[in-house]
Amino acid sequence: MQTITPEELKSRLDAGEQLHVIDVREPHEHEVFNIGGKLVPLGKIQTMQTEELDAWKDEEVIVYCRSGNRSGQACLILDTMGFTNTKNLVGGMLAWEEKFSVK
Repeated sequence: MQTITPEELKSRLDAGEQLHVIDVREPHEHEVFNIGGKLVPLGKIQTMQTEELDAWKDEEVIVYCRSGNRSGQACLILDTMGFTNTKNLVGGMLAWEEKFSVK
């Protein structure tokens, strides 16, 4: 697992890069605010229900949650399942909103 900062991720999204971004929060959290990541709650990853992600095993996968804790756990689990390039969003959506939300 590596890390990616909110600034790095936003820059890449703004540049139109096609990224594999996964939101491991719960559906209600995802509905309130998300950055376009595919919703795969941590519980599904913990129980290895990741068929929808398996095609990305050898590609970069960027994972985020609220604070970076759950996404870090998800990255570690995905790594043990054979994913080769997972990145945890440092600080999660809290850091993202702090840096980019209109105040």
